[in-house]
Amino acid sequence: MSATTAQPLEKKPVKFSNLLLGAGLNMFEVTSLGQPLEVIKTTMAANRTDSFAGAMRRIWGRGGILGYYQGLIPWAWIEASTKGAVLLFVASEAEFYARSFGASDFGAGIVGGMSGGVAQAYATVGFCTCMKTVEITRHKLSATGVKPPSTWQTFMDIYRKEGIRGINKGVNAVAIRQTTNWGSRFGLSRLTENAIRSSTGKKEGEKLSAGEKIIASGVGGGLSAWNQPIEVIRVEMQSKTEDPNRPKNLTVGKTFKYIYESNGIKGLYRGVAPRIGLGMWQTVCMVALGDLAKDAVEKLTGEKVTAKH
Repeated sequence: MSATTAQPLEKKPVKFSNLLLGAGLNMFEVTSLGQPLEVIKTTMAANRTDSFAGAMRRIWGRGGILGYYQGLIPWAWIEASTKGAVLLFVASEAEFYARSFGASDFGAGIVGGMSGGVAQAYATVGFCTCMKTVEITRHKLSATGVKPPSTWQTFMDIYRKEGIRGINKGVNAVAIRQTTNWGSRFGLSRLTENAIRSSTGKKEGEKLSAGEKIIASGVGGGLSAWNQPIEVIRVEMQSKTEDPNRPKNLTVGKTFKYIYESNGIKGLYRGVAPRIGLGMWQTVCMVALGDLAKDAVEKLTGEKVTAKH
């Protein structure tokens, strides 16, 4: 598109409604399919010798259907209600500035997603992810007749023993995961959107239908599971599963070596199938539904839509 025909890129003001929208979308995502898929992939990543059926039996044994929602309250809800707002706010700002410097939709999507992912990790996802993983992987004392500590007792016990570092264990792996996750999801979703425009004869910048946006987001979310090794590393660093062979004071590098030596390349990709499903669902919620919901809010409030996030 030439400079004479290109529409000027205008920066929309930051709106509280967008932050609430991000939180609401993430709460919907995690309470519906998100947490069950999270529990399945975390269980498979932490217990890498289990088959898929074995992982499902292990989860069911922790509390039946409620076992699939372990860690939802309060940690997944705390994470969801904050990280969605952080993602939409930071990603929108970063994507706008990248486009203002001449980046393509694909490039700006990657910049926005990576920026939002890093902000998520250090603002809220680190400690919430750590506590979710602790909830999913710790042994149930009830099996021995001892009443298990509550989730808040577990949190305080870790804090007393290990401090802030203990409840943020694996945060650097989380940051790597989040920046590659959302860089891939936003970038690949935008790339797929452009491919759909080309195949359907739509012009650059022309809006896609709701179905086309969902397809683009699903493709972007599914393909973003290429970084599964860093997710397995993150789970292992945060896991409470007992293994006397596991090195102390794990770093990302030490954990990679330990998993590779113990389980090989396959071990680094354990849980990739539910992760693909989770990636698709998260991206549909946060990219496709996020775009559609923002447009709907802007129409209801009578504000002109000047630029996509």
